[in-house]
Amino acid sequence: MKHDQHLDEPISRYARRDFTALKQHLTVAEALDALRHQELGERIVYLYVVDECDQLVGVLPVRRLLMAKLDRKLTEVMISQVVALPHGASVLDACELFAMHRFLALPVVDGEQKLVGVVDVNLFTEEIFDFTERERMNEVFEAVGFRVSAVREAKPWLAFRYRFPWLLATVASGTVCALLAGAFEATLAQSLVLTFFLTLVLGLGESVSVQSMTVTIRALHARRPTWGWFGRALGREIPTALLLGVGCGLLVGVVVWLWRGSVTAAAVVGGSIVGAMAFACVWGLSVPALLHALRLDPKIAAGPMTLAVTDISTLLIYFSAAAWLL
Repeated sequence: MKHDQHLDEPISRYARRDFTALKQHLTVAEALDALRHQELGERIVYLYVVDECDQLVGVLPVRRLLMAKLDRKLTEVMISQVVALPHGASVLDACELFAMHRFLALPVVDGEQKLVGVVDVNLFTEEIFDFTERERMNEVFEAVGFRVSAVREAKPWLAFRYRFPWLLATVASGTVCALLAGAFEATLAQSLVLTFFLTLVLGLGESVSVQSMTVTIRALHARRPTWGWFGRALGREIPTALLLGVGCGLLVGVVVWLWRGSVTAAAVVGGSIVGAMAFACVWGLSVPALLHALRLDPKIAAGPMTLAVTDISTLLIYFSAAAWLL
């Protein structure tokens, strides 16, 4: 069977039945005593807590159970926010959850939230994909949650269909940039020095956006983007981008002033660089985070999308500053 055919199969076909379920009213001591009378599988890393109707209410890592005080209730030590797979989910759905959360196993539940099985991460690394190099695990997790089929070698037509739509963002942004240049044609004609430094301003903005994008993609390998994470990351990146912008803006502004003798043109070019690099940092952080949240591949899509919005915002800042000051 081809690897891509596995992706649409129901995950229930691969679920193990040797899971261990404990009632939520038990104490840690009672749970440990109950486990002594059960045959535990060798790969048990999580225990599952169910209510009186056998509905899944929590996950209990074995280590947490062993370290807890004996008189505590399981409801006090379990993880109540459960990430579970519906029994009708596909292998691809399971892959995305494994890549997103990095769990060693995922519970499978039916329509009534009753535990019906457990899917082990080894299924994907040993049975379905048959990877012989264990050191490639990080690469698998990096790609599997977004496009599992992209892990395998793709034919040219499939690769074209996968990558071409994102390049349309570059085509669209180039068209928008051309229209913006046309709209500010009179401003450009008034001060040719703006035309001379247009490529430089765009290049600096793109450089910062790519740097921020790379840092963001690496950071998202081990976490899901949240508003809290986004705020903290933005708080780190924005001051850096502003410092870079001020440094580059001052340097280029001095060059413009010495070359053309125009303080106004120097202010336009230098100030635009500061604003462009600040916005470029925001786009470099926001675009891959959004793509990750939408379960799209940031490694393929983030580059064209980030550069597209960066170029457009850079030109808007550059031309607006020129029209205002000149």
